[in-house]
Amino acid sequence: MKARTPRVASPAWRFVKKNFLSNSNFFLAFLVSKMSEDHDHTFESTDAGASLTYPMQCSALRKNGHVVIKGHPCKIVDMSTSKTGKHGHAKVNLVAIDIFTGKKYEDVSPSTHNMDVPNVRREEFMLINVDDGQLSLMKEDGTTKDDVDLPDNDLGKQIQEMFEEGKELIVTVVSAMGEEHALSVKEAPKGSA
Repeated sequence: MKARTPRVASPAWRFVKKNFLSNSNFFLAFLVSKMSEDHDHTFESTDAGASLTYPMQCSALRKNGHVVIKGHPCKIVDMSTSKTGKHGHAKVNLVAIDIFTGKKYEDVSPSTHNMDVPNVRREEFMLINVDDGQLSLMKEDGTTKDDVDLPDNDLGKQIQEMFEEGKELIVTVVSAMGEEHALSVKEAPKGSA
């Protein structure tokens, strides 16, 4: 076995060790005071810190599940797995549709690699008003939500017409990756208001 040569501490390390590490509380107080002098931090948050996506192994994805393809949250409509090739990985071929736009995306990935899966949340709200292309919705706790746009497609026309007819409506809003869209509407059951 080879003998180890002793390490010689640098003068800077000896200074830190002598002056700060012998009294660790002083050292921590010194660091905190220096950090607070240099920066003025403001921390703001609107949620509990949940991530927009989470990783999942490609082979664990399933049809009708969700996946992020080219930065878009999509629902998987078809997937197939090819045999192991000369590089040792089976490939997974995914065909998915963007949950907001309906656009079709395809991707091929090794089955052992991770792909991002969006955190998709679906909520139903009572429609209160439609004003200047914005939906005014009521949450379960009675507060209003006024930041959802009226869709500019057939669904938007249907919501507008049903609202003008005086029907009580429930709008389904889907949110994923920082986007929210109204995706469906139905008449509220009688006696629900």
